Parts: sequence; structure tokens; C-alpha cells
Amino acid sequence: MIQFQKFTLDNGLTVIINEDHTTQLCAVNVLYKVGARDEHVSKTGFAHLFEHLMFGGSANIPDFDTELQLAGGTNNAFTTNDLTNYYDILPFSNIETALWLESDRMLKLDFSEKSLEVQRNVVCEEFKEHYINRPYGDVWHILRKLVYEKHPYQWPTIGLELQHVKDATLTDVENFFYKYYRPNNAILTISGGITTEKALELAKKWFGEITPGEKLNYSYPEEPEQTTAKFLAVKKDVPVNVIYKAWKMPGRVEKEYYPINLLSDVLGSGESSRLQHRLKKEQKLFTDIACYVTGSIDTGMFIITGKLSEGVNYADADKAITAEVNTIQNELIAAEELQRVKNIVEMDITSGYTGVLNKAESLAIAEMLEGANLVNIEIDRFTNVTANDIQSCAQQFLATEKCSTLYYGKDI
Repeated sequence: MIQFQKFTLDNGLTVIINEDHTTQLCAVNVLYKVGARDEHVSKTGFAHLFEHLMFGGSANIPDFDTELQLAGGTNNAFTTNDLTNYYDILPFSNIETALWLESDRMLKLDFSEKSLEVQRNVVCEEFKEHYINRPYGDVWHILRKLVYEKHPYQWPTIGLELQHVKDATLTDVENFFYKYYRPNNAILTISGGITTEKALELAKKWFGEITPGEKLNYSYPEEPEQTTAKFLAVKKDVPVNVIYKAWKMPGRVEKEYYPINLLSDVLGSGESSRLQHRLKKEQKLFTDIACYVTGSIDTGMFIITGKLSEGVNYADADKAITAEVNTIQNELIAAEELQRVKNIVEMDITSGYTGVLNKAESLAIAEMLEGANLVNIEIDRFTNVTANDIQSCAQQFLATEKCSTLYYGKDI
């Protein structure tokens, strides 16, 4: 159980505080409710670009990293399709340094052509290195576009096209910042050896006077139900042929998310999972095979992907995967198998809540999803899933006509 208290400042900033006096450290986490799904199709990659810009200097602080390091701290950030998250960890006696730094870049970035040019070049090089010039680098661009028809999940966080980042202007950047990087669109979480009263006092001191932005109406194109199977074969000079099979699945806050998440573990989590045991070990069709969910807030993806063994053709590999999916649609899983995956999930969740940084991040993400207390009740939602729930989800969401299949490799 993670104990916390939640407050809302007058400017709309949500503040969540977790006292942990077993440590000399504190974590300061600032989550902004903006990700790649909030971008326009003609201006993608901006959320990720901002992850870099936020370290490029703010109104009063030209060098974020140096100031934090002098206080004995470290920091980092990540961007997803749904959110952008910044975090700092440092001795609790120096927590005010992190709050000062985070508040100053929420107040105003150093908007200059020089700063934009530097970070734009960094992101462009990252795009080239990881998505254009690397084997399999374009898979997510291809797969997302194949699966999604209307939702902005059609592109990954790096952006739809390199040119979008290259063409970003200073006006574009300022507009994006003042729309999304406002206190009323953010969640500040603090975890560590500081009292709730003191943490709230400092939060008000450093963030309380920042002007809120407009109230945002988050509305995204509804992704239509898929009624016809999709298929794409892409010939690439890569070392190993790969197959991807993806189905649209319920979003992160829907009740069906829990059984279908466990279903992915039944099929592909660990050496004893069905796909690993039967298709890799026994039939030797794959050198590696996995099943996982994207965990997106809106309509997500349930994905099975495998690297084909030498000499195995796509048709045989595809047929074997389909057979395993059909089996789980037609037969209830055993109680022992269901308990195994529940144990895995419970261990993952509880281990993810150790340490001040993990707790600060988890509380912020939970608050964005449906409320911070999700961290304390989510295990029960997994525990209450039945074998019938899993079979029902397999039948409802993993139908053949709802599948998007990608063959990717040299032997097309």
C-alpha cells in the first residue's frame, strides 16, 4: 500500500506527496498530459522534441543538468504516445533545487533559434540512427500505420516523418509549449524523506504563481472496429525474417484490459509460456517469440511477434501462431496456468513500487489514468480475473478478421 496525499493548487496543478522516511532521497516527478497522440498529422514528433528542448535552458537557468548535479541529483525524461514525464532524484535536503528547476522550465523555456536548432538536430540524428539506418528501425512506423486507420496512434513518438521535425519553427514550438506545458495540465509528485506539509509548502512556493493555460478538451478520432483482416509484406535486407500479428484491444482504463493483459502473459511471458514452449522449443519454428500489449490509454495493440528459424517459411509460422490463438479461444486455461501469470503480474507491480522514483512515477501515471489510488487497487483487478474472462476476451478481440499481419524480411 502506497500512502499519499493529494492537493490541487489554485492554478490547477495536481500535487501528490508520498512520505518515505526510510530513505535520504527524494524524487520529484512532473508529468505533462501530452504525448504523440496530441500532435497534428502534419506536425508530428513535437512531444518528443519537447522532451529535448526542456533540457536546453529555461527563463532563468541556462544549464539544467549542472545545477541539479551540484545538488547531488540526477534526472531524465521519457515520452510516450500518451504522456511526457520528467523526473529528478536527489538528497531530500536539496529537494528545493529540483522544484526550482522544474518550476522555472514550466514557467518559460529559453525560446531561441539557437536552442531549437541544437535540439532539432539532436532529434533528427536520433530519427536517422534508430529508425532509418538501423535494421528493423521502421517496423513501428509500418505496423502502426497498418493497424490504425484514424487514431493518432498511427505514428510513434519520434514522429511520422523526419521532415516534420526539420520544419518545426519557433512559433510552432512556443504554441505547443503554452498549450500543453501548463500547471493545469500537469501532475507533480514528490516521494521521499520529507513531510507532506513541507513538500506542499515548497510546491506552492515554486509552482503556485505560474499562470495556468486554457482548459483542454482532449478528443481523439475514434478508432473503428476492424472487420477485415489486413496483410502487408515488406521486403528488407535484414538478418532474420520476422512476423508481426496485431489486434486492437481495449484501452488502459477499460475493464477488459486486465484479462487481455493476462492473456498476453499466458501466450508469451517466460520460457514456460505457450508460444515459447510449443513454437520455439518443441516445433523450433522460431528463434524467439513474444506476446505483449502496448498499454495505451486509448485503443491499444495486442501483439505477437517472432523471429523465424532458418528455413521456416512465413506461412507455416503464421499458421502455428493462429493455431495457438484458436486453442485459447476454444479451451479454458487451467487454474495453475492462470495463477502463474497472476503471480508474474503481481510481482511486476509490487517490485515496480519500490524506491522513491518508482513510487513518484507510478502515482503520477495512475493519477492521469483514473486516480492515484489505482496503484493500490490494480493488483486486485488482476487477481479477480477468471479463466472465462480470458477466453471471452480471446474470442472477442483476437478474431481472424480483426488481425493485422506484417511479414518483414528478406524472403518476401
